[in-house]
Amino acid sequence: MPQQSYHIASVQGIGTRARQEDSFAYVNDHNVKVSKEKGLLFVVCDGMGGMRDGKVASETAITYIVKNFENMNVSKNIAAQLKQSVYESSAEVEKLLEGQGGSTAVTCMIYDDGLYYASVGDSFLFLKRGEDLFQLNTEHNLRNQMYDEAIMDGELDPEPARVHPDTAALTQFLGYAGLSEIDGSVRPMKLHEGDVLLACSDGVGGVLSEEEIKAVLSYPQPEMMCAAIERSVLAHKKKNQDNYTAIVVKCVV
Repeated sequence: MPQQSYHIASVQGIGTRARQEDSFAYVNDHNVKVSKEKGLLFVVCDGMGGMRDGKVASETAITYIVKNFENMNVSKNIAAQLKQSVYESSAEVEKLLEGQGGSTAVTCMIYDDGLYYASVGDSFLFLKRGEDLFQLNTEHNLRNQMYDEAIMDGELDPEPARVHPDTAALTQFLGYAGLSEIDGSVRPMKLHEGDVLLACSDGVGGVLSEEEIKAVLSYPQPEMMCAAIERSVLAHKKKNQDNYTAIVVKCVV
């Protein structure tokens, strides 16, 4: 029976910003044998430009997430280890930048054809399966916090969260001293042949519509998907286009 493998590609651009503050990495993508034994990691971190040195924050997070992945014991609870890795990277960012810098993170690992993820902030993780698109993670912003609080209070009116002027403000991020919530998997999601995963910063996920994302992920190869992502982002011609970073992974046999 043929083994499932994973083709991966990436794209990154500066947008209209003065500097690039996103960082990304993938590990074990060139060696199928090693990726089967130890897993495939891919991660996107978006440094927060309104705080101190977003690039340092995102690079520091990437460094520690990769280091922890390389020391991971795949015979133990992978989901718990992945979340702990993100907490530890947050502590390193907080220590290095003295609580004055921050970054988002979407961290993904594929092991034994199962997807694990851990995310914090407003970077995105999408799965395209057939003609359907799913956002797998939840953004940590004021809008979603207000939604959750309204549900807990029995108020199901979404309008206050939609019209609040700070609806996109992050409530959790790496480097935040009060980091208490990381979204993530509890058990692996089994991946199927033809599945496409997209991990991206909000310069992609916050710009492209669901239909646009489905369209760009419909190309046959990840490299073509990445080129289409960049074309689609730039076609919006946003005056304040953020840095944009995307990693695409396609499951093939």
